Amino acid sequence: MEQTLTPVFSVSELNEYVATLLGADPNLCDIRVSGEISGFKRHTSGHLYFSLKDENALVRCVMFRQQAMRLNFNPQDGMRVLLLGRASLYERDGTFQLYANYLKKSGEGELFAKFLALKAELEQKGYFAQERKRPIPFLPKRVGVVTSETGAAVQDIVNIIRRRFPRMPIVLAPVRVQGQGASAEIARAIQLMNEANAADVLIVGRGGGSMEDLWAFNEPEVAEAIVQSRIPVISAVGHETDFTIADFAADLRAPTPSAAAELAVPEMSACYDAVSSLSERMRRALTASMERMRSNVKLFASSSAFRLLERRVQSERQTLDLMDERALRAAKERLKSERTALRTQSAKLTALGPGAVLERGYAILTDSAGNTVTGVSKLKTKDTVGVRMRDGTAEATIERVEPNA
Repeated sequence: MEQTLTPVFSVSELNEYVATLLGADPNLCDIRVSGEISGFKRHTSGHLYFSLKDENALVRCVMFRQQAMRLNFNPQDGMRVLLLGRASLYERDGTFQLYANYLKKSGEGELFAKFLALKAELEQKGYFAQERKRPIPFLPKRVGVVTSETGAAVQDIVNIIRRRFPRMPIVLAPVRVQGQGASAEIARAIQLMNEANAADVLIVGRGGGSMEDLWAFNEPEVAEAIVQSRIPVISAVGHETDFTIADFAADLRAPTPSAAAELAVPEMSACYDAVSSLSERMRRALTASMERMRSNVKLFASSSAFRLLERRVQSERQTLDLMDERALRAAKERLKSERTALRTQSAKLTALGPGAVLERGYAILTDSAGNTVTGVSKLKTKDTVGVRMRDGTAEATIERVEPNA
């Protein structure tokens, strides 16, 4: 009887063969494993190395940098997690290990279910309706920030706003962003910002964390405050992969606090460019309008209607000139006639005046009071009278008074 010989593997061939078998098993290509983190290490390359254990066993795990960057929490020894990934063999060492694509903290499943239920409830109430969203102003006068005053998020927001628009006023409402009472502080800060009309746009948020860390932004009172806010709200909670109820209720969601700062204010240089571009467009539009007006004027000036109007205006001008000349001649004639009449009247007045009488050899008598003596009835014997003649005056005494018979 012929005996079948078992093939002889090299160590490398054996490990490669086992890795191939594990990779071909569909149950091991998409696996979920729950356990406690042990021996956690973050390599300088960004890769994560750790083990998952329970009370009876342990398995080595690795999570490469690209997947680790998407985590919304910092894994630590003793933390219970759910790993999603695949099982295989590290061929160099012959080590069976899990390659993690995703990690989440145990217990977040219940929180996520609660999140979905609350989201559905508020969505039915219209909290997330698009028509309710308020537009974000292009250039606010002040930016309000509702976040922790000690977190990295506020520093990122302030630094980016200062870089983009150095003179932009920032109003900070410091609050707790996680833990008991945090949601009430956030909601109250939004209300106070509105009551004081403290800003033209609000950034409400915090840095990254687990779903439990971010839960304050999932509370109904925060969503209510955002919906009731007259000031437009930009939510900026966690990382790009994090979503909270506040994100859905806000007028605009930013993936990160830094992105929220960029959405809240434009770059000053962009404003200058926009003003310059608008000025240039206005100048071109004004130039084009003036050219059109010139063209229309030239077109009208060459039309028969304009020439007819021009002839009529010229005729009216000539008529006005003639009327002006006639009026001037009439005025001169009247002035001449008036002057002649005036000279005649003046001559008559002169002939009737006292001076003319004196020139003819007559005299004018005045009494002691200087009044003109108009008749002998005003005189008595021995009265002294003044005598005014053509070439001077004299005094006389009345010797006799003889009235006419």
